[in-house]
Order: sequence, then C-alpha cells, then structure tokens
Amino acid sequence: MFQKILIANRGEIALRVLRACKELGIQTVVVHSTADADAMHVRLADESVCIGPPPSRDSYLNIHQIVAACEITGADAVHPGYGFLSENAKFADILAAHNITFIGPSGDHIRIMGDKIEAKRTAKRLGIPVVPGSDGAVTDEKEARRIAGEIGYPVIIKASAGGGGRGMKVAHTEADLEVALQTARSEAGAAFGDDAVYIEKYLEKPRHIEVQVFGDGFGRGVHFGERDCSLQRRHQKVWEEAPSPALNAEERARIGGVCAKAIADLGYSGAGTIEFLYENGEFYFIEMNTRLQVEHPVTEAITGIDLVHEQIRVASGGGLSVKQEDIKFNGHAIECRINAEDPRTFTPSPGTISHFHTPGGLGIRVDSGVYSGYKIPPYYDSLIGKLIVHGRNRVECMMRLRRALDEFVVDGIKTTLPLFRDLVGNADIANGDYDIHWLEKYLAKEE
Repeated sequence: MFQKILIANRGEIALRVLRACKELGIQTVVVHSTADADAMHVRLADESVCIGPPPSRDSYLNIHQIVAACEITGADAVHPGYGFLSENAKFADILAAHNITFIGPSGDHIRIMGDKIEAKRTAKRLGIPVVPGSDGAVTDEKEARRIAGEIGYPVIIKASAGGGGRGMKVAHTEADLEVALQTARSEAGAAFGDDAVYIEKYLEKPRHIEVQVFGDGFGRGVHFGERDCSLQRRHQKVWEEAPSPALNAEERARIGGVCAKAIADLGYSGAGTIEFLYENGEFYFIEMNTRLQVEHPVTEAITGIDLVHEQIRVASGGGLSVKQEDIKFNGHAIECRINAEDPRTFTPSPGTISHFHTPGGLGIRVDSGVYSGYKIPPYYDSLIGKLIVHGRNRVECMMRLRRALDEFVVDGIKTTLPLFRDLVGNADIANGDYDIHWLEKYLAKEE
C-alpha cells in the first residue's frame, strides 16, 4: 500500500479522496493554487504545496509543478480526481517515468479511449454495441453525405477529441449537413486543437445510461451496475440516479456483463465508465471515461462499496476486493449537482457564502468542500457540492430528496437548488419518464 498520496485536484473531489486516504491510514498531500489557499482540503491535508496562480494552466494543469510537489514531499502516488489531468495520458506517462504511481489506467488506455474514433473501434472489437456511423474521421462533404444516406437522417457530427457538447452538431436533412459539418469542425479545432469529426445516427429520444466498471489490470473485470444520467443541460449532467428507472433486471445484467467482459479483455486497470445511449431496448456505446465520475456516490450508495478505496487498492497492486457475485444492489440513489449558478440562466455566481447548512438524517450524504464564509473563486468549475440521497426504493428516495432539498441552505450566492426543488415535484420525474432532451425542453417552457 502507498505511504503518501498526492491529490492533484481541488474542491469536493479533493476532499473526497483525502477522506478515503485517511480511512486507509495513508498520508496526504494536496496541491493548490493561490486562489484555493483557504480551501477545506488544504486545511485538512497532512501537507499542502502551492503550485501557482489561479489560472488552471498555471496550477492544476501544470504537470511539472505537480511532479515537483511529489518529489519534494516524497509522495509515491497521485490521485487525479476528475477533470484537470485525470484523463491526460502524458501526465500518467511522466509519473511512471518518475516511479510515481498514477491512480488510474495506463497512458495507453487513456489515449485509446480519449480518441472518440479509436474508442468506438475498440468498443466494437470488444463486443460492445455501438451507434451506427462512420468507422473513422469524415474528411469531406461527399463522404459525409454517403454515410448519412446509409445510416439515415437525422445524424450527429461529433469532434473526435471532444467532450462536453463542444464540436457536436445535428443535421436533420441533407441540406443541413454542410453547415453542420463545417461548424462542428470549426468548434472542434478551436476547443481541442483537432478538427477531426465523425458521424453517427442521431437517436430521437434516448436515455443516457452509463455502466461503472473496474479492472485489476490482470484480466479481471467487474461492473457495479448502471447510472441514469439523462437529465442534462447542454450535454452537462445535472441529476443522476441508480439504478435506471428505464431498465429491467434482464437488460441490467446483460449490459453489465458485456462491459465487465470488455474491461477484462482489454486488461484495463482501475475505475472506468462505459457510456451509452439507450433507446427501444438497445444500447449504443458513445464513449468511455477513464477516471472516477462526478456521480460515483450513487453507485457507492446502492452497493455499499467505496470506489475510491477500490481505486487505491487496485493501483497499489492489491487487485479487486470483490468478485462479481459479491456485488449486491440495494435500494435507489439520486445525486443532484449543486452549482454556484443562477437557477434560470445558469450564469456562474461566484462570491462569498454567508451561510451554508446541509441536510442530515438517514440516507443523506453531502459531498462538498465549501463552508460558511468561504469565497468561491471565479476561475474554476461552478460545482460547489453534491447532494446524494438513498432510499429502499425510488419512491422513498424521491420523498427523502424532497425533504433534504427543503433543509439545504446556501446564502450569499445563487445556486441551482431551486431547480431541483422544482424537478422533485414534477410528474415526469416522479414517474421516471424522461430522456436526454427532457430538461432543456422543460427549461424552455419555464422561460
């Protein structure tokens, strides 16, 4: 087991990893920018190292500073959290060259799954169902028209190196295709420095289902069930739950088994999430995230297994702590992402939190690194906390969530709490009757 882990992140995920390390008796080092000097994870860590000014490129994305912090403090492993360098293959390679363990998959696996085209090819080879579309990058309009004609309109054009909805355009007819192709390429080049795009069939009313997987790096793989992340705004997840209200036991077992086998065959090490669009009983691979997800707590709630503990165990060479038959699913869990944003316009709302009171009681968990008097800096993601609620079934979970939202108080800034108070009382949400377009349609009606 590791002696000292450096946490290369900030906010609630840095605090989440720090707590796991303390429970395992591992010393902690956190790195921080000057803007985060008073952050909770900095206060609670055994050691902290300032690695630069507020801009991410000068601090949390500065690989050389982070490696130097490892060497100064004697850290023998790095946990990257999510975001920042968590899916940076170069970072994983550099750490390996310095004999520092990256708590995550190999640089090669990060590279494969970070390229959307190569990821789709790999998924297909591993027996994972994929969305019909181009086998590689689409280079010209003539080729795009041919592919779109074969798979049928509407089609979606996506950036090969993309994510977060950037470089993603829908063409409903051939007349739309040229503009959509040019716009997607332009956005992809500006956002990712790579204008390669590919084409897929556009599904009209799909769910977004993702499967939590783990590999030990030696040919063993397991799945921890699925999460439903269909409530999204601009392709950003807002509300996640497990298990999905849309799946039955047979579908759940089928897709979980496919994913666990794929991870084993790939020789993958650590945590990963295989993401699908689901429509009319069929799953279609869209991407794999080679890191811990923001929404991992809902899986922990229904399995009782600490996924960060599992990450650390696997990275240290200890293998998986459970076999597939050991993983049992209990009840229902929902996570709401609490952002420092206007709940109607979603404009960021940095500032000082004058009062912060979290809900409590059975089945309630709040992951947050903020506190009363904390000043939210304007430089980073607006996520300030996650409310995770667990119940014996979905009805109990929803009622408990309603109660928890009523207790949650954040004063001094605007947050998305009012949005969730509206959603928890909506009939479609109560019935689990929603798809990836539902929330944006709902918000458009409210304007």
